[in-house]
Amino acid sequence: MTAFNPWESYKKLFYRWEATTATYLEQVLRNPLVLQPAGGMLTAVMKVKAATNKARTSWWGNMGLPTKHDQERTLHKLNQLESRLMDLEEKLAERS
Repeated sequence: MTAFNPWESYKKLFYRWEATTATYLEQVLRNPLVLQPAGGMLTAVMKVKAATNKARTSWWGNMGLPTKHDQERTLHKLNQLESRLMDLEEKLAERS
């Protein structure tokens, strides 16, 4: 006779619940009545995010601070310099 294992019972119940829920959610999320408003909300959120990013960039720039784009450009230049420096060190090591 096998002993009662609460963990195994829980896992079986969870897997049954998860399979049923996944099937239901797949049907709901394919419904155009759900997709269209969700798409509209996503579009609105992305427009707000873009406007916020533009305002933040403008504010940072007006304060005389580097924007994200400025920082990325500087980082790119630093990486280029580091690469050239490593190349020069390799050439020096070959000559020695």
